[in-house]
Amino acid sequence: MTLAAAHDETIQRDSRSRGEDRRVREPQDPVAKGAAPMHPGGAESGAKSLRRCIVSGEIRSKKELVRFVAGPDGRVVPDLAEKLPGRGLWLSARRDVIHTACARNAFARAAKAPLHPAPDLADQVERLLVRRCIEILGLARRAGIAVGGFEKVAGRISCGAAGVLVQARDAAEDGRRKLRTMACARVPVLPVVDCLDAGDLGQAFGDRPFVHVALDRGALARRLCDEAARLSGLREMPAGARERT
Repeated sequence: MTLAAAHDETIQRDSRSRGEDRRVREPQDPVAKGAAPMHPGGAESGAKSLRRCIVSGEIRSKKELVRFVAGPDGRVVPDLAEKLPGRGLWLSARRDVIHTACARNAFARAAKAPLHPAPDLADQVERLLVRRCIEILGLARRAGIAVGGFEKVAGRISCGAAGVLVQARDAAEDGRRKLRTMACARVPVLPVVDCLDAGDLGQAFGDRPFVHVALDRGALARRLCDEAARLSGLREMPAGARERT
């Protein structure tokens, strides 16, 4: 290798090692490595969508993780929108992983600075994810692409317009089962979001007591699925569904 070529390679390597967040290069075999498939944009866009969990060390899509940053007062601040300045500290979107990060001082070790996560950090993340889901549902309702109520939801599923079925996790099991059966009969199978409460759905629909909601296919349905997938790692289904009037 010539001196000029070696110099160019050193510059490229140094530039790759710098960055605001911990970025990882695309694995040569993303399936074998357990990574998410690359986006159509190519290797560069695929690599930028991956981050490493500071607890497990696993490389995952950002859609499966939650970003945190260090606040000026040493607090650990959740950054679900991924817009706050500073180096990102990424965790898998799971309650137990957040608890482990707090207990093992993982934030301070990753940031190489004294950080003090709040005892209720996992609860903060859960509330923020619920709020994001409610906002997406509200946008869909105002755009006229979301309906609530058993009959209307069943109609949207039957005609093939629905892009996601949303069911309150505290809804009666009989109604949940009937609509889930319809969703599973679709090709492809209709995604089901069941990590929100009836109260959450009520906020999105102007306090109307819906326990079944359907969003039409499109960007908002996909966004809701992504946010709900993260929320599912923070919430547990109740032991038994409660009958609702």
